[in-house]
Amino acid sequence: MACRISELVVDCVDPDRLAVFWSEVLGYVELGREDDGSIEIGPPGTGFGGPQPTMVLSPSSDPRTGKLRLHIDVSPTDRDQDAELARLLALGARPADVGQDGTENWHVLADPEGNEFCLLRARIPSV
Repeated sequence: MACRISELVVDCVDPDRLAVFWSEVLGYVELGREDDGSIEIGPPGTGFGGPQPTMVLSPSSDPRTGKLRLHIDVSPTDRDQDAELARLLALGARPADVGQDGTENWHVLADPEGNEFCLLRARIPSV
């Protein structure tokens, strides 16, 4: 038996703002809130334990230092990469430079709090 990723936990300054952003990016909905201000988002109708991991946006005032050691990659499901890039930028993502040389077939972006993520080229079916 192997493990499966069930949740991705992201420390953030403004969980509400990131919950809105990532819900729009991933087509997720709010699943719940904890007393500490954490917000869990996930696939509608499935939630925790489904085929996709949920995200927990956890409030933290700790400053971020340096490059993230882990980042999220997303792939378009119903449009090509250019159209998805335009959608993500309209949602509040912004281009990020982590040392790419310009020949990559993916785009490095940052969410509204500066957490880097990549938009891959490959279009994959939605779950």
